[in-house]
Amino acid sequence: MVHPPHAEPFPESGRDADAGAVFVLEAKGEWWHAGFHLTTAIVGPTILTLPYVFRGLGWGLGFMCLTVMGSVTFYSYYLMSKVLDHCEKAGRRHIRFRELAADVLGSGWMFYFVILIQTAINTGVGIGAILLASECLQIMYSDLSPNGTLKLYEFVAMVTIVMIVLSQLPTFHSLRHINLASLLLSLGYSFLVVGACIKAGFSKNAPSKDYSPESSKSSRLFSAFTSISIIAAIFGNGILPEIQATLAPPATGKMVKGLLMCYSVIFVTFYSAAASGYWAFGNKADSNILKSLLPDNGPSYAPTLVVGLAVLFVLLQLFAIGLVYSQVAFEIMEKKSADVKQGMFSKRNLIPRIILRTLYMIFCGFMAAMLPFFGDINGVVGAIGFIPLDFILPMLLYNMSFKPPKSSLIYWINITIMVVFTGAGLMGTFSSVRKLILDANKFKLFSSDVVD
Repeated sequence: MVHPPHAEPFPESGRDADAGAVFVLEAKGEWWHAGFHLTTAIVGPTILTLPYVFRGLGWGLGFMCLTVMGSVTFYSYYLMSKVLDHCEKAGRRHIRFRELAADVLGSGWMFYFVILIQTAINTGVGIGAILLASECLQIMYSDLSPNGTLKLYEFVAMVTIVMIVLSQLPTFHSLRHINLASLLLSLGYSFLVVGACIKAGFSKNAPSKDYSPESSKSSRLFSAFTSISIIAAIFGNGILPEIQATLAPPATGKMVKGLLMCYSVIFVTFYSAAASGYWAFGNKADSNILKSLLPDNGPSYAPTLVVGLAVLFVLLQLFAIGLVYSQVAFEIMEKKSADVKQGMFSKRNLIPRIILRTLYMIFCGFMAAMLPFFGDINGVVGAIGFIPLDFILPMLLYNMSFKPPKSSLIYWINITIMVVFTGAGLMGTFSSVRKLILDANKFKLFSSDVVD
């Protein structure tokens, strides 16, 4: 069982004996390494849903929501970094979200709330990454061997084996080169998809472009809230303190540079993917724009080689995403199972690490194979988890740490964001639960078809 930190002024004083801190959250990184980690955590294949998001919002509202959500999350992560820097200057360097929240808010239950939400999000993303990577393999296999007999769960087993091997990289910092490759892959498939969408939009057999909103007011409102909750989940990460923990001390100011790198990539990829996909397909844009480019019926709107390369890039990046979101689980395991005095690669620590991380990945793989409709479940987890961790707690932590006057503008900006996104989280949860219920008749354990 994970125990909350004791209320001592210097909680890092016993960190030399904390294997989770010394090994997994090893503090050796530079600001650009934090940028690689952040970009991997945020810029993923979910950006391929942005044209579908614009279906529920239209051009004007779509760009406005994308810009507002990007601005709010950058502001939120900036405040979180400021709070972490503030604590470090006061002699309390926090390397875990749960410890930061418990220390600043002075509440033991907050420690357990954060660890529960983080665990749900991180395990959910781990399962989702394996499932989506397996679907990518299945798509490539089906194209190469249309009459092949391999099922989805067999691809899940293949992906899980790769994840087991990669999960043995001992520290978060050791992922820096993988996450640089992840950043380049996200740019790669984004540019490929944008080019394919532009070609599709100008082709002779281009789909008819209809950007008109839904006829029913209630349907339009519901679609808009669903789209907003999807954007919020796309921008969320929930592990910023753990990423900042990998920076070599003093970390002050370094995270802001990492954020600027990450949001430069976000600006280039998010807007281009959303605009090109929605322009090319309008209200016919699929929840995965790759499926719009390669429809089941009718001719392909893009060269198979281009789409195939994009799918390959997505597949490779999903391994990096799965690893990044597994680090909190690995840190918890290492803290309880490893002995710092024995060394990171000693037999005493290596064997438990291999066993525990292998079991964790097998669990994620088993869940991905058993629940190919996990995307719907993850939607609920995302709405419940990302909103409080990324849109509410950072503002609350800032107000509690820096205590701005109640008459100040920043105080009321933070309060407004907290209230607005609490409402958005509730609506997103309702939307996700509704979709879960509507798709229930499609659910089948260990099915070979992924429910969108």
